[in-house]
Amino acid sequence: MVQLTKKQAQEIVDKMMMDIPYNINIMNEHGVIIGSGKKERVGTVHQGAVKALCTGRMVEVWTDGRFEKKGTNEPIVIDHKRIGVIGITGNPDEVRPFCNLVRTTVSLLIEQQISFENQSQAENHKKAFLETLLNHQGAYSQKLIKESAVYKINLLLKTVVLYIKNLKLDDDPIKLFQAHPFFVLAEDTHLIMMQNESTPEVLIERLVEKQPDVLVATGNLEPNIAESYRQAKSAMNVLLALKPAARVIDYASVEFLIHLSHAPLTSQPTAVSKLVDTVDMMETIRSFINNDCSVSLTAAELNIHRNTLQYRLKRIHTLTGRDPRNLLELFELTYGLLSLYK
Repeated sequence: MVQLTKKQAQEIVDKMMMDIPYNINIMNEHGVIIGSGKKERVGTVHQGAVKALCTGRMVEVWTDGRFEKKGTNEPIVIDHKRIGVIGITGNPDEVRPFCNLVRTTVSLLIEQQISFENQSQAENHKKAFLETLLNHQGAYSQKLIKESAVYKINLLLKTVVLYIKNLKLDDDPIKLFQAHPFFVLAEDTHLIMMQNESTPEVLIERLVEKQPDVLVATGNLEPNIAESYRQAKSAMNVLLALKPAARVIDYASVEFLIHLSHAPLTSQPTAVSKLVDTVDMMETIRSFINNDCSVSLTAAELNIHRNTLQYRLKRIHTLTGRDPRNLLELFELTYGLLSLYK
């Protein structure tokens, strides 16, 4: 059953009294005042409200008593249930015209609050479910299988997880995702789950076409969703570390680099960590790697003179102690970049 809280009641009273020139009280389902323009009345039983709750009709009080003041008392009905009473203090003939307005407004405010709370609960439940799913190993329980069905996930089917960054949720992506389970992992990170024989290429192509900043990583088709998610997330880390021209990456194509990034090859901070605070140096080393160590292609991509590029490469050598023009030392710098995003 829906219940009014003291906080809800007082917020509604404060809001309504900005427009209504009379004191307003809100009573709970027992007739106890839980919100009032006169704080000293909070916690007392309002007899007029008790009568209104019993009869389901407006009760008018024409004389002041010890525990009630003259005015009108109108039941608050939500989903055909009396959850409280709205009272307006004053001569009933004067305050009666405000009754319907106040009651309707209060009911709408309560319904909005209930809707918001239900939505928040649903979102929290979905996040908790997703966390459980993405950390689950081994066989799925019947309970988890049933819960997954609520989100249109069949845990008996193999799944490909798409790990997406920089997605803007306009109408087009929402239409694209309707056929697949879709989750918000963080403000800039979303997951799509494509099951069984579904191929993500068409969906990814449309995403990249419509959203110039989107990045997409995919895991393998796996019987365990957590495994495909882990693969997709690791592939995304490679994409973020090296920043190649491509905006789409799949786990199978970078599995070696993923294992390399997690390998404990040194107990000391990597050489490339000394470049983290120098944006132009980080940009340069990434471009140099992605352009296969071509000076001309790297200079063109960075829109700088070849001599400027040579200066930057020497600067990287000075800062890190590793020469990017030496294949083995460039490999070490590449490992350092990858390990920053493992």
